[in-house]
Amino acid sequence: MDGKAPPQGVNLANTASLLWHAYKSLPSPSNQVNWAGFYVLDPKNPQQLILAPFQGKVACQTIAFGRGVCGAAAATATTQLVPDVEAFPGHIACDGASRSELVVPVVRDGKVVAIVDVDCAVECGFDKVDREGLEALASLLAGSCDW
Repeated sequence: MDGKAPPQGVNLANTASLLWHAYKSLPSPSNQVNWAGFYVLDPKNPQQLILAPFQGKVACQTIAFGRGVCGAAAATATTQLVPDVEAFPGHIACDGASRSELVVPVVRDGKVVAIVDVDCAVECGFDKVDREGLEALASLLAGSCDW
């Protein structure tokens, strides 16, 4: 390459696949992940996320800041570790099989540019180790994509 960061789609597509296969190779509950991927900031609406590369069932195409787990992470720029999505006010059920969710904002120059979203088909599917790992991944992505 020419020294520039690869296009964000390239990094996000490979990372979504890596997340999917890594989780699927682990013991339960990790291998019960049923969605892993990204939403990115909509360039036409800075208060909305748009679907980006992912692995799993068909997903919502847009999510407003503040709506659902992904929107909450985007609006607050904080990680959302949700052990039971049914108990999360306003949860968006793109896949009715999802029971827990972990969403980590990707922040660059103080602004949310994307979110990492991982869903699991069992309650309490994620823990502190998952959170810390995905937060480290989000930090790497913030500096290695052409946001």
